[in-house]
Amino acid sequence: MKKFLKYFLRTLISLFIVLNIATAFFAYKFTHFNDNGFNVAVSDNSSSWHTAKTILFDGFSKLKNDVKPDSTFQVIYLTTKDNLKLEGWYLKTDSTPKGTVILFHGHGSNKSAVIDEAREFNEMGYNAFLLDFRAHGGSEGNICTIGYYETEDVKLAYDFIQRRGEKNIILWGISLGAATIIKTVNDSAIQPSKIILEMPYGSLLQATEGKMRMMHIPAEPLAAMIMFWGGTEQGFWAFNVKPYEYAKKINCPVLLQWGKNDKRVSKEEIDAIYNNIHSPKQLVIYDSCGHESLCDKENDKWELSVSNFLMQ
Repeated sequence: MKKFLKYFLRTLISLFIVLNIATAFFAYKFTHFNDNGFNVAVSDNSSSWHTAKTILFDGFSKLKNDVKPDSTFQVIYLTTKDNLKLEGWYLKTDSTPKGTVILFHGHGSNKSAVIDEAREFNEMGYNAFLLDFRAHGGSEGNICTIGYYETEDVKLAYDFIQRRGEKNIILWGISLGAATIIKTVNDSAIQPSKIILEMPYGSLLQATEGKMRMMHIPAEPLAAMIMFWGGTEQGFWAFNVKPYEYAKKINCPVLLQWGKNDKRVSKEEIDAIYNNIHSPKQLVIYDSCGHESLCDKENDKWELSVSNFLMQ
């Protein structure tokens, strides 16, 4: 019996060590983008084994912008504290500007993916500034902390537009971009006129669980282990990243939007964020949308809800 217990304990300890090594390696791949990795935007139809194997051996891909700047774009570069060069596009409206909207994309995406929203804002009479987060698109770096250090990127973009003399600054973000806006408002002294949030995750743990669900990888208990190792590797306690808590610090009008078919961000997450916003707020739900561009999928409804919000 003693031999069996020793063998059993050794086996458990060995499995625990192996699982933690594998999870730490997975967390590293999960937060690092390279030029030849796995395209997170097209992973939803892959099997869990194929997805896990590809991430472990190839990592995530750093998607390049598929929209090229032309004469209507002004290319802007901002520099982070650790000397990463972030690439942004400034698009002027043809009319007398009512203000400037700063746009932030989602995890594994880039500013090309939100160019339609930027052009809609131009049509509404607003200048638009689109920024690639660090490790995304045309920006330098290969580490994405899923909203932790990216708060510096949001602050840099806000400060840049403010230095241009803009008084009416609106922040717009989708998914990672939306959650990072909330955290930036909590962490810094930025005071946007209005905020538009589309499908922000409630907490970093929930974001990890949602990403794994979309890639057909069992979320429990792996999501928590990935969180632990990912945060440890990047130097922060990931379990404390909770946009639904940070939402309490928002003190300007907010338009919160979500797709009813979203399998990545739950209605419970959206409700938690909405309930913690104590400034004037609106919640708009899109019946036919999932975790995708609401502007592209239900354009008429998006235009109406956004334009009405901006006019208030």
